[in-house]
Amino acid sequence: MKIIDGKKVAAEIRAKVAGQVKALKDKTGKAPGLAVVLVGDDPASAVYVRNKRKACEQAGVNSYEYSLAADTSQETLLAKVEQLNREDAVDGILVQLPLPKQIDSQRVLEAISPEKDVDGFHPLNFGYLAAGKPRLPPCTPAGIIELLDYYDIAIEGKRAVVLGRSNIVGKPLAFMLLQRNATVTICHSRTRDLPEITRSADLLFAAVGQAGFVTGDMVREGTVVVDVGIHRIDGKLSGDVLFKEVERKAAWITPVPGGVGPMTIAMLLKNTVRAFQLANS
Repeated sequence: MKIIDGKKVAAEIRAKVAGQVKALKDKTGKAPGLAVVLVGDDPASAVYVRNKRKACEQAGVNSYEYSLAADTSQETLLAKVEQLNREDAVDGILVQLPLPKQIDSQRVLEAISPEKDVDGFHPLNFGYLAAGKPRLPPCTPAGIIELLDYYDIAIEGKRAVVLGRSNIVGKPLAFMLLQRNATVTICHSRTRDLPEITRSADLLFAAVGQAGFVTGDMVREGTVVVDVGIHRIDGKLSGDVLFKEVERKAAWITPVPGGVGPMTIAMLLKNTVRAFQLANS
């Protein structure tokens, strides 16, 4: 069993992004700008925003933060997004999820200009991805593909099983794997004979949002296991995979923390630079 070290790979990507930002600044006199909008006071979201700000500073990306009260109306948030769409200094816009229940998240995500949608959630960008022409791909799935490539883990011709069908991870990851010529199965809560399907996987991706969901008997020897889940239980972070059981069988495995998580912010920076290049090409 070998560990897929997301911390190490993310650090290398962030260093590369910092070099790109410096070159762009020397050439254009401007640096890419990322605007993050936080609604309410969710502690986990506040930590994510703080980590994004720190990553931006280290890479030389201008960071703009907007904190709105938990009772902010949908109209107010949409007006803020529209203002940022028109702001030349802002190349990427990220509205931190989850949003309070009075706000329709889909409406807000659709209001972000597709050219500034560095999360890759806008239906237009999702469509480009589905068509095999990704422009600004969703950060977590893109980070997973980068991890596999970094460790020379083959995708082409492999049987990939994706646990979870969210628009944020499961579906876009499936499209990316298809694009790389994997044979892809997406599983979900109504899938029958799930352990039988997961045992057929060469590449197994766990993104179900349930702690310890993937157990040792669901994985065959020599599988590559990527754990997208993150849960805090008794003060400790763990994933969707029961690590101690599964690591005995896996050829490669991502730990939690330190696996997929660090890649998401690294890919966000990469998308922000890409959005800047598209806007200035």
